[in-house]
Amino acid sequence: MDLFTQLFGGLLAFVYHCFDRIVIYGYLSGLSRPERVVNFFHQVVGVPVVSREILSQRTADYQNWVEAFARNHGIPIEWAEKGVRKENHVLPWQRRMVRAENYGVYYILKSMEQGPTFRVTVPKYPTKDANYRILARQRSRFTHYYFYIRDETLGPMVMRVASFLPFQTTYYLNGHSFIEQELNRARIGFRKTDNAFLAVDDVAALQAAADRLSPEIIRQRLDYWTLILGPKFSAKERSRLNLSRFYAIAQIEYCRNFIFKRHFPIHKLFERSCELGLWRLTGDKIAAIFGTRVNRRMRGKLATIIDRVEHGHHVFRAYFKHAFLKQYEKFATYLRNELVSNNLADFHLRKGLDHLHAVRERFLTITDRFASFQAQWLNVHVDFPLLQRLALPITVGAVRYPGIKLHDPRVIRLLEVLLHGGSHVGGWSARQIHQTVISTFQLSDRRYGINQLRYDLRKLKGHGLLQRDGSRYAYRLSSKGVQVALLFLFFHKRLCGPLANSRFHHRPVPRHQPRSKLETAYYRADKAIQQIVDLLAA
Repeated sequence: MDLFTQLFGGLLAFVYHCFDRIVIYGYLSGLSRPERVVNFFHQVVGVPVVSREILSQRTADYQNWVEAFARNHGIPIEWAEKGVRKENHVLPWQRRMVRAENYGVYYILKSMEQGPTFRVTVPKYPTKDANYRILARQRSRFTHYYFYIRDETLGPMVMRVASFLPFQTTYYLNGHSFIEQELNRARIGFRKTDNAFLAVDDVAALQAAADRLSPEIIRQRLDYWTLILGPKFSAKERSRLNLSRFYAIAQIEYCRNFIFKRHFPIHKLFERSCELGLWRLTGDKIAAIFGTRVNRRMRGKLATIIDRVEHGHHVFRAYFKHAFLKQYEKFATYLRNELVSNNLADFHLRKGLDHLHAVRERFLTITDRFASFQAQWLNVHVDFPLLQRLALPITVGAVRYPGIKLHDPRVIRLLEVLLHGGSHVGGWSARQIHQTVISTFQLSDRRYGINQLRYDLRKLKGHGLLQRDGSRYAYRLSSKGVQVALLFLFFHKRLCGPLANSRFHHRPVPRHQPRSKLETAYYRADKAIQQIVDLLAA
């Protein structure tokens, strides 16, 4: 059980984790390379010269077969409209399949998209073989078919087939659809909206169903639909050529879902998580969550942002290379932490479908660590004696440093800039900090000069709030500095409302409380008030 569940278990109805969206590429191993395509047409098909017309004939044969398949089975087939989401367009037909309890293909959309193909060119200079042609890979626009399927095992899924050699296929799956099919077969009651389970009779069965999604099950269903809907090859071609498909994970999403009993705590929990996440989730913290170390050779993003998507909800995102963690709320009582990866090499994982179990274990660890970080931030009350200690001057060696006052606007501005230093992993130089402060708060050099900044930096460093990056003259906040900066800024801007008054109606767990006199007094007072409430209720 993660720390988030331990701290807020009294407010939660249940928690489950599973794969959400999975995008898989299917590569036809027998026709994946130019030399294999040439051998296929020369040795198997018996065509002496590989030409553009020969390749186009294969495309025309498959397109004619798709049109005939749709006509014979009464399946709608049309071109996708620009600006219209394909899933929304076919949703009425999907609902009809569900009401009728039917399985199979219920819609086909055509779309002109970029895809991998082969280019045939004649050699510039004559060769000994008059039939020799140069076959090379290229990307071009051609027709792709989207088959919308309701599968007995995987539920609603989409299969996209390229109509040109090498006939690359793409499969779009949803782990929640698989769980729904499993619960229906076990006759376990549940309430599901979109891709979220809001209620279930047996939580253990829900998690067990999520864990049963395996590479073997996925491969079996993908092979079946590829055989039915994919490009056709004769018995002679199948016997003399290896036409098996290699399945690779292109994009994958793994989510940890928290379903609350009531609506009132979830929005305030999410709001405060966003506030603290933007302040505290710096580059080194993001790297710690993803289980790696920050170095200068790291490629990709290290940043936190808040997006507002189409449906109006805010989404908190923490980017790491080509992946990102996101958190959002939906359906009044639903909070989701989701890890999205577009390149499994960022996690030193292989993209083959057989490695799905390793992906699950790694992503489960990362989402657990992210939830634990958030729980630690949310389970804290302010240590007000810290303000008194910081206001007093201190002596370090022979140097005396003045105190840090809460009402000093120079300190507030400086701390706010330093807290947003997530992109400056190696620290800020004094001139970078000075330029950022004066540009952010529209100050002049005369009003806040570089010498004033250096004085403030020495004062913060003397109180242990600032540290240098090795021997470089670059600065970043220490762990204590981050906590003090958060306290100063929230107290200054909101009179410590979110922190001191516990706006989200959460009572911190005693065994995780920080060692401070304020926390001890808070729990003592809270216990006394609860006893009075119990006596009045009796």
